[in-house]
Amino acid sequence: MRKVEPSEILDLIAYEKVRPEFMARIIELKRPRRITVGDRLTFIFENRDTVIFQIQEMTRAERRVSPEAIAEEVDVYNELVPGRDELSATLMIEIPDSEEIRPELNRLIGIDEHVLLDVGGEKVRAQFDDKQFEEERISAVQYVRFPLGAALAQAVRDPATRVVLKVDHPAYEASQCIDGASRASLVADLEAGD
Repeated sequence: MRKVEPSEILDLIAYEKVRPEFMARIIELKRPRRITVGDRLTFIFENRDTVIFQIQEMTRAERRVSPEAIAEEVDVYNELVPGRDELSATLMIEIPDSEEIRPELNRLIGIDEHVLLDVGGEKVRAQFDDKQFEEERISAVQYVRFPLGAALAQAVRDPATRVVLKVDHPAYEASQCIDGASRASLVADLEAGD
C-alpha cells in the first residue's frame, strides 16, 4: 500500500470545509475494521484512508500549518500504513474504570509476545512498535503489524480459509474470527498493496 504524501494533507481551512463528510466516511470505513477480542482489547485495522484521517485530525488539533510540521506528522503516521502482504492495526486496551488502568496494564505486560493472526492454522505473531514499550510498563494504545507474506496474504483472500485474531497471554486469552464485512475490508487492503 502506498504511503501518504504530505501533498495529500489539506490545509486547515480546506479540511474544515470537508471535515463533516470526510469524518462520516471514515466512521463507516472503520466500522467493519474495528474488531474486539475479549472484553478489553479492540483492534482497528489501518489503511491509507484511516491514516490520512488521523493526520488531518492531528494537524487540526495541534494547529500545525507549516510544511515541515505536516511532513513530520506524515512521517510518524506512515508507520501505520501496511506494507505489501501485511496488515496493520491500532490496538487499544480499553479499561473503563480509571482506578483499574495501571493494575490492568501491569497484568498485560508481555502482551507483545501474545497477539497473533491464525490464517488457516498458520500463526503470524504480531510485531509491536518497540518505541511504545518500556521494560516494566505498557501503553494502552499499541501499533501492531501482521507480516503475512505472499502465501498467507493469498490465503486471507480465499473465503474458504478461516482467519482468527487471537490473544494467548497468560492473563488474557480471547479470540475473534474475522469474517463478513471485516474480512472483505482487510482483503481490499491486501489487494491495494498489489
